[in-house]
Amino acid sequence: MKDTTPTPELRLDKWLWSARFFKTRHLAVEAINGGKIQVNGQRAKPGRAVRPGTRLEIHKGSLSWEIEVLAIDRQRRSATEAALLYAEDEASQRKRQEMLRERRDIGTGPGGAEGRPSKRDRRMIQHFTGRGDAGNSETGS
Repeated sequence: MKDTTPTPELRLDKWLWSARFFKTRHLAVEAINGGKIQVNGQRAKPGRAVRPGTRLEIHKGSLSWEIEVLAIDRQRRSATEAALLYAEDEASQRKRQEMLRERRDIGTGPGGAEGRPSKRDRRMIQHFTGRGDAGNSETGS
């Protein structure tokens, strides 16, 4: 006899949303159609069925994940519960952490952004660019 128990499956866009890779299903669909998501090494459509054991490659900006689907959940849950839906490769995790570290270091390096300009800096910028003279017009009062 055949085993007639259905394996749990879910649309790819819904799974990406419930696993919290994207904030909305629409963003997930755009990423899938844009070729940013690969299922078992191939491009996929948003309606492709995802089952436990499916391997996904997800690219968002400069970050990427290589994961294996462990479970299916139709509801969106907290981030800690969503992390239980998949297992990420160690190499992928290391590469992503390194990319995040580089991104963080770029902003704090020499000549990096130091936050908002102070009032004095803002006035110097306005003086240099010629903006801010609207209030001091000499057109006779």
